[in-house]
Amino acid sequence: MLIRTVRMTFRKDEVANFLKVFNESKTKIRNFPGCTHLDLLKDYHTDNIYLTYSFWENADALENYRNSKLFEGVWAKTKVLFKDKPLAFSSEKVERVEL
Repeated sequence: MLIRTVRMTFRKDEVANFLKVFNESKTKIRNFPGCTHLDLLKDYHTDNIYLTYSFWENADALENYRNSKLFEGVWAKTKVLFKDKPLAFSSEKVERVEL
């Protein structure tokens, strides 16, 4: 499983527009083949920083999404709202610590 985290800093006056884009596309992204989990997170201290946290079956599934018309449309609407360049990380779970 591949875990993808994307940290995005928006211009403060564009946060509502980002949330609209996300809400219009979240079900389509979550139902995209290979996506098994999708969360939207907000920085605890900074109201214009959001992160997407998604799980993908493998790197090919993520790459298929990144090459899709869905991603093309969502990204076109999202990237114009940024204040800073987004940061993206792909990772895999090494260990889960249970009590």
